[in-house]
Amino acid sequence: MRKVSRRTAFFAVLFAAVSILTTSVSSLSAAEFPGTKSSWNGFDCYQFEVGGRPAKVVCPKEPAEGKPWVWRAVFFGHEPQTEIAMLNLGWHVAWIGTSDLLGSPQCNAERTKLYDLLTSEYQFNSKPVMLGMSRGGVCSLQWAIANPDKVAGLYIDAPVCDLKSWPGGKGKGSGHAPSWHQAMATYGMTEEEISDPKNMPITTCRILAEKKVPIFIVAGDSDRVVPWDENGAILIENFKAAGGEAGLILKPGVDHHPHSLKDPKPIVDFMLNCMKR
Repeated sequence: MRKVSRRTAFFAVLFAAVSILTTSVSSLSAAEFPGTKSSWNGFDCYQFEVGGRPAKVVCPKEPAEGKPWVWRAVFFGHEPQTEIAMLNLGWHVAWIGTSDLLGSPQCNAERTKLYDLLTSEYQFNSKPVMLGMSRGGVCSLQWAIANPDKVAGLYIDAPVCDLKSWPGGKGKGSGHAPSWHQAMATYGMTEEEISDPKNMPITTCRILAEKKVPIFIVAGDSDRVVPWDENGAILIENFKAAGGEAGLILKPGVDHHPHSLKDPKPIVDFMLNCMKR
């Protein structure tokens, strides 16, 4: 039998150890997220629960440096062109189901559970770019206003910025009575309190302006569901007055739908610039 030198034996053991370590790391990467794995627009999507609420994370083919991510508020998968573009650039996309909580303190607490999970256990960037369409606008705004140091920027689309406009229907829009009562219940406020502008993002957006968190708005100027002049128009005026940096694409003659842009490049550029700040 051929005698094996100590040198050969050492490298054989070293090679085996490296192989085991590599296999272990690969296994961890393959099982990076819990829950059910599926395909979403050609990307791996993991669905699981956080605090009893459904959550999703969509993974890029190759994560960009620093693990930037888009945090969708509600209506996951609706007009997804921006998220698809960001996934192609190496960004993750995340979502948690809190549509029923309408940006209330309870909504913020539930969303924070996902934020803490992704930034601590999975090393996501500590400052996501938030994406909120319609009622997702108030959800994104309220979380950002409560956590201005944890946000890189906000893209909000036909956004609810004042609950008395929608779902309250106290202005031009018809509102939605069940959601209005639900809003008062989840906020723990009377109708008078929840109708006070000082409790809504149209006013409290100044906190984001003071913290230099940029906002990009896409909306239709003929929105009959979430009237522009009762929501985004007031917010952007107050935001800029407080020194905030805001981008705006106001679509002439467009109602509440369609959201987003056929070509999301202006939104994509905004998100990329948020991470360069």
